Amino acid sequence: MWRTVAIYGLILALGAVGLQWLEYQTFARAHPGAIYLTLGGAAMLALGVWVGAQVFRPKITGVFEPNLKAQASLGITSREFEVLGLLAAGCSNKDIARRLDLSPNTVKTHVARLYEKLEAQRRTEAVLRARELHLIP
Repeated sequence: MWRTVAIYGLILALGAVGLQWLEYQTFARAHPGAIYLTLGGAAMLALGVWVGAQVFRPKITGVFEPNLKAQASLGITSREFEVLGLLAAGCSNKDIARRLDLSPNTVKTHVARLYEKLEAQRRTEAVLRARELHLIP
């Protein structure tokens, strides 16, 4: 039974492909200019995307090295530095607490101290300031 169904399905699929091919042939004869313009436009689009990707590709020169002098001058501890990295990754206080095996209140304290040390009032401001100082990538 499955063999019969598969044979009928194959015959119907071939028939559909044949009808589509005939319809394409009719369209191609009636509108050859539109087909050539479409193919040319698609080629130009692909070329533009490729050139854009080549021109605007970020230049990676090596591994990111954090500015340890700025970290020391601001008095940012290693634990606060870990919290800052997770803040930059977009983690919530609960996520940071889970990842670093800390209590949420301890994370809040670290975040508050980072705000003071980076002279920021919000997370985004703290992350932006840390990036400006090359503390995080």
